[in-house]
Amino acid sequence: MMQPRVVAMEEGKEPISANKTNLFRALPSRLLVFCLLFLGVGVGLSIISMYSVRFSMVQQLATKATSAVQPLFQDDGTTIDNFIRPPSNLMHNMNDTELLWRASFVPQIKDYPFKRVPKIAFMFLTKGPLPLAPLWDRFFKGHEELYSIYVHALPSYTAGYPPSSPFYGRQIPSQMVEWGRMSMCEAERRLLANALLDISNEWFILLSESCIPLHNFSIIYRYISRSRHSFMGSFDEPGPYGRGRYNPHMQPEVTLSQWRKGSQWFEVNRKLAIDIVVDTTYYPKFKKFCRPACYVDEHYFPTMLTIQSPHLLANRTLTWTDWSRGGAHPATFGKADITEGFFKKIFEGQVCLYNGQPSTVCYLFARKFAPSALDPLLGLASKVFRY
Repeated sequence: MMQPRVVAMEEGKEPISANKTNLFRALPSRLLVFCLLFLGVGVGLSIISMYSVRFSMVQQLATKATSAVQPLFQDDGTTIDNFIRPPSNLMHNMNDTELLWRASFVPQIKDYPFKRVPKIAFMFLTKGPLPLAPLWDRFFKGHEELYSIYVHALPSYTAGYPPSSPFYGRQIPSQMVEWGRMSMCEAERRLLANALLDISNEWFILLSESCIPLHNFSIIYRYISRSRHSFMGSFDEPGPYGRGRYNPHMQPEVTLSQWRKGSQWFEVNRKLAIDIVVDTTYYPKFKKFCRPACYVDEHYFPTMLTIQSPHLLANRTLTWTDWSRGGAHPATFGKADITEGFFKKIFEGQVCLYNGQPSTVCYLFARKFAPSALDPLLGLASKVFRY
């Protein structure tokens, strides 16, 4: 009696076991299809992603390559004007080393590939304001294409000239200056270097805030532009204020026989201006061994240029100064001194060499004039100076 139940129970197990086997056989095949499908999708996505990244990289490389070669093949506006146009803003960020290096660039081809109108660079070495600026305004008026202006004032000074003034925006980056020290010559080199950045500047005149022009612009431009020489005083003075200031430690670059003295106020052409800013031979010697009572601004440039280019110097200054009162500083003239007779004495009785020939026009500028002299100077300008 128990047999059938056992059999039945055993038989009951058989269908379950068979179903299970069939199920296990079915599942792997479905799982395999699913896995293959998932794998295919994954591979497809990987391929798409890979090509997307590669395409993106190619695009980036192409963009970089295009930007790299763009200046060679596309018109970016670069013309000769970009190289000859003077700086629009004189207040640059160059230090002195960078400025002198930049100013030392010299074209090797003498013929200019553009119409160049030579200009005079008027360089004012001042403490601050230019009290005689209204007189200079009259002098410059109508000659805007023939001059440039550069002003070296104390770093703390900010000029307030109106936009209509030729001095507007003409102040250069400056540093402190001590009278009789190398910082004075460094300021003069700084003025020259800034002026050299304008390739049209051909002649460079150093002036002070107390200087005035003794003739109109046309006469001064013609006088300077036609001269075969630059006007730098350079004399061998045997006394204590000449050779007496020489230091033997300046040898071998400068010997006693080469030692010269001259006025601080000069006019030089472009060639000599470049010689001054590129000098690394004489500058260290003068800075180290010419200190008060050796006044470097009276000896550095006259000595250096006499050694290098004596044939280019007229050995006289264009700026009249009265030293007759003695002392370390020349006479200063105020309101009461400004008369026609005063200037008649300056103009008459002067004889000098100009291009090897005697001339009665020896001075183009004069100093020192106090601020109080401005009004009477303006009153006499048209009659005496012709401007």
